[in-house]
Amino acid sequence: MGLFQSYDICASGMTAQRFRMDTIAQNIANLNTTRTENGEPYRRKIVTFQEKRLNPVAFNDTLDDYRRAFKGNGVRVTNVYEDTSTDFVMSYDPSHPDADENGYVRYPNVNTVEEMTNLIDSSRAYEANVTAFNAVKSMVQSGISIGQN
Repeated sequence: MGLFQSYDICASGMTAQRFRMDTIAQNIANLNTTRTENGEPYRRKIVTFQEKRLNPVAFNDTLDDYRRAFKGNGVRVTNVYEDTSTDFVMSYDPSHPDADENGYVRYPNVNTVEEMTNLIDSSRAYEANVTAFNAVKSMVQSGISIGQN
């Protein structure tokens, strides 16, 4: 593992978690958006991560890497998809301009409590990456000071 590879791994984690926090903020901001460009209510977005590999490998190669003390390369965002498995929230409000013929309005499938929990999780993961980055920086500085004496 190269000296700067540890920095790259921590930085990739921070970048991915920052992107996840931005997506969560977008979900919360659109909590009451009942109509988008396609005429539907806003759908919650979910971010997925994957290990960053330099080259795609077969499953057997992954096992061989594990046996040889595989050294990681960080994480990357693989997909941002809309949550279609959760239903929209139906609320009775006949005066709303987007109400159907029965007076119900379809609100986004965004749950504030779930989003805030995900935001805390993402924030803690970001902090863990910052801590790891600072630990690597401290070790490098100690190594440099040892070499100077």
